[in-house]
Amino acid sequence: QVQLVESGGGLVESGGSLTLTCTVSGSGYNTECMGWFRQAPGKEREGLAAVDDDGKARYARSVRDRFTVSVDAAKNTLTLQMSSLKPEDTATYYCAATMCTRRLITNIGLAAFSRDEYRYWGQGTQVTVSS
Repeated sequence: QVQLVESGGGLVESGGSLTLTCTVSGSGYNTECMGWFRQAPGKEREGLAAVDDDGKARYARSVRDRFTVSVDAAKNTLTLQMSSLKPEDTATYYCAATMCTRRLITNIGLAAFSRDEYRYWGQGTQVTVSS
């Protein structure tokens, strides 16, 4: 049974930083491609960052210079370091994992940022950025 649990969300002032952690249990080859998504009220779930089984990271344009994703294989964790946060970053943040496919590794059609490509999801953690 694969489980993903996010932590680290909270309230932060505009311009501040926050680090989210996703702890993965019951994982194996079927969770080697991972990503971070977020969803604000009334909006679609948006892919932010993805990492494949070789550790290659990809970022959405909206967060490219502000967010950093990393994997600690020994601890089975996926981390998202967020800096220069803006009020528009306010959302529920989710981590996701799935088996790596060619589509994900090569990011065909921006697959790495598509929620439909990921099988396993965490419950989400709220991030609120005050102005």
